Amino acid sequence: MAPRGNRSTKRPPPPRGKGKGKRPSAASAGDDPFFEAEPKRRRARADEDIESGDSDDDALALGGAAVGEDGEEEEKEDEETAGEKKLRMTNEYLARIEDALKRGKKDSDNDDSDEDSDDAPGRGSRGVAGILKKKHLVESGRQRLSLAARVLPPGEQDGFTFIAKHRQPVTAVALSKDSDRGFSASKDGVIMHWDVETGKCEKYLWPTEKVLVSHHAKAPLSKKRSQHILALAVSSDGRYLATGGMDRHIHLWDVRSREHIQAFSGHRGPVSCLAFGLDSPELFSGSYDRSIMQWNAEDRTYMHCLYGHQGEILTTDALSKDRLLTVARDRTMHLWKIPEESQLVFRAPAVSLECCCFIDDKEYLSGSDDGSLELWSVMRKKPTHIIKNAHPALTPSSIDSADEKLPKENGTCKSESFSSAHSWVSAVASRKGSDLAASGAANGVVRLWTIQPDSKGMQPLFDLPLDGFVNSLAIAKSGRFIVAGVGREPRLGRWGRVAAAKNGVAIHRLSLQDDSEVL
Repeated sequence: MAPRGNRSTKRPPPPRGKGKGKRPSAASAGDDPFFEAEPKRRRARADEDIESGDSDDDALALGGAAVGEDGEEEEKEDEETAGEKKLRMTNEYLARIEDALKRGKKDSDNDDSDEDSDDAPGRGSRGVAGILKKKHLVESGRQRLSLAARVLPPGEQDGFTFIAKHRQPVTAVALSKDSDRGFSASKDGVIMHWDVETGKCEKYLWPTEKVLVSHHAKAPLSKKRSQHILALAVSSDGRYLATGGMDRHIHLWDVRSREHIQAFSGHRGPVSCLAFGLDSPELFSGSYDRSIMQWNAEDRTYMHCLYGHQGEILTTDALSKDRLLTVARDRTMHLWKIPEESQLVFRAPAVSLECCCFIDDKEYLSGSDDGSLELWSVMRKKPTHIIKNAHPALTPSSIDSADEKLPKENGTCKSESFSSAHSWVSAVASRKGSDLAASGAANGVVRLWTIQPDSKGMQPLFDLPLDGFVNSLAIAKSGRFIVAGVGREPRLGRWGRVAAAKNGVAIHRLSLQDDSEVL
């Protein structure tokens, strides 16, 4: 038996497992920090935190400032989280409503200011709750906003002023969702982007033919591609602008950079109308080939094609991503239900429907080439109310200015055809979800209408003088102004002319009673 002092201090190697590698020894494990025990690593981190805290305290005691990782953590703590941002924006919105209510109360009753100050908290909270409830009902479509009764008569100094000028007649105008920016296009292919308040205009530049082909545009049928634009639409998020015209393509533009990003091909005729779904990237296009195509601007893909019209489609309007309204020269108006893949057909007594728009999800408005204005309901296949000769005759100024340009047939001047062509209802628009609508023709006025509840009809409100063919109309979401695209010639042809008119975009400010109310 060997003496104890001569025994070997080496331990036998551990048995090998099924793995390929060997288990590290205690010495090697002590060198590698990965194999340290968990409590030891935690103690080391705690010691480091204590030491760094002591150093920061020492620096502060010496009159310095704590810098390094702690400073970065303090900055991160000062940053606003998503929940805090939502809470702050909500409080600011409620404060604006309360301020508007207080201003309205002071203006309406200056004598009882002391009593109002005593009852302000309770009355203000009830007023804010009422406004929020009313806004929710209006946005959901369950209640119609009473806006026409609040429009004040225009004064002598009030009138249309041109905010953007074009060389050729304007064929389409569109407003952004918040109505602070506008877009317009003309027959010569000029696309303009303008600010409603400042009037600053910016022009979109067409790319070369090589770039268009690289953006999936087909080669033109003639030597030069036509830039004649007939339709224009802007998405609800303000990111995309779509234009269509005689080249049978839908061109997609980036609003922020004002650059061309995509060309959609598929129509066999000129693209006459465009509409984006509400709060959706889905785009609908109508054409002379009697078809309606559905596209996705976000994915830049083709989705679906709708058939049903027997004539050239002229105008379209979208209320949501699954409801679409179209009119064509087959004397019909179609309400498309996209998810159900169904349609309702409304037949008009007029010769041809020229334009249409949604009032809400139950009522619609259309204008025809015989000068009549029709109000429709989803419960009936025929108009519930018809106003014949809605734009009856030319104003004296327009008649005098257009005497030299009367259309002639077989060498004889025919005043009847001149007056009838200028009385066609070429554009209609409404503030969706409200009782305010507008119509335009070439008789020298844009007429505002009051839509009565329960499909009882509509009444003329005010006439706003404007010379020229009103080819497009748009009403601001706030109801405080109306925009008109005007030209010397109509949008879809050259069968009439008003020499005294200007080609451009005109805006008319509307004064509202109880302007402090939040819409």
